[in-house]
Amino acid sequence: MNKICSILLGFVFILITTVVDAKSTHSSTASIPTSQISQFDHDSPAVKKFIAQALDLADLKLTYKFGSANPKAGGMDCSGTIYYLLTSAGVKKPPRDATDLYLWISKYGHFYAVNSHSLQSREFNNLKPGDLLFWEGTYKVHRNPPISHVMLYLGKDKQGNPLMFGSSDGRTYQGVPRHGVSVFDFTLPESTSHTRFVGYGCMPGFNCS
Repeated sequence: MNKICSILLGFVFILITTVVDAKSTHSSTASIPTSQISQFDHDSPAVKKFIAQALDLADLKLTYKFGSANPKAGGMDCSGTIYYLLTSAGVKKPPRDATDLYLWISKYGHFYAVNSHSLQSREFNNLKPGDLLFWEGTYKVHRNPPISHVMLYLGKDKQGNPLMFGSSDGRTYQGVPRHGVSVFDFTLPESTSHTRFVGYGCMPGFNCS
């Protein structure tokens, strides 16, 4: 009887450990060395430094924390992450929320609107590392325009997969769900989704020619 109980307890322990490990794997953040980003060496010094700082943040395994722009809080939200990177890069009083970042780029940088649902579209011909990516409809906001999400475009990995960096509470990297300040696959919403990719643009003083 004791032997049967021991076997059952061992089975329960293995099951619990497997579930916990799976949950940990699915909720973890991800990073990538700059050596694995294609064409990274051809980026401008400012863009290379900006991307390297972003990947350093990804190594901290920070969570998604709405309203935070400080890694010391243990996590940050999407616009807070970009805001932190900009202030760390010496930009004085950068925009804090996604809508203001969009308006900042539209006014002082160069914004490219996108209507396509395919990354192969010619609308992405001007996309380059260091650009900011913008979405509507990821959650309800009371701003005009209603930009609700922003990410940093990193470029493509050595396998040709487009990558982005930022903070999210539900995206993937290499097909695995990730949560927090992380590297993610850059993909577009389906045409039937309530979420819409709005476009991208270069940041003034960094990667605008």
